[in-house]
Amino acid sequence: MASWYPWIVLLHLSCAIVFVGAAAFEVFVLEALHKRIGPEALRQIEHAVMARVRSFMPIVVLLQFLSGGMLFDLRCNGLSCVGARFSYFLLLKVALALMVLGIFISAVWAGAQGRMNACRFRHTHRIVLFLMVVIVFLAKTMFYL
Repeated sequence: MASWYPWIVLLHLSCAIVFVGAAAFEVFVLEALHKRIGPEALRQIEHAVMARVRSFMPIVVLLQFLSGGMLFDLRCNGLSCVGARFSYFLLLKVALALMVLGIFISAVWAGAQGRMNACRFRHTHRIVLFLMVVIVFLAKTMFYL
């Protein structure tokens, strides 16, 4: 493997931490505020938080997928690892990551067109968080199972 493989792993993990952390913050913190803060104040908080997230999250997601693609290529040399147990976990992880990407793009598109309502916002973040937790679980177990 390339000598820069550890740096790609570090970039990939850093982006994953930011992405999963942002989704967890939205699900566990912002959603909990609905019971404690009035709707107008909460709408302002969510608007400010989401404006900040939109300023950097597309770059994080892009780097996440670019580094993931590079790791896939370095680890599997294209698709030569298909057939091994490791590759099934890896391909499942890739499929889930592509689902997350699709949901992310859909949410960005809906937000840009003004179609992101509170219900869609909440469910989108819950689904993304669940998928990303499964991806992290697969990432940690695929080397040992």
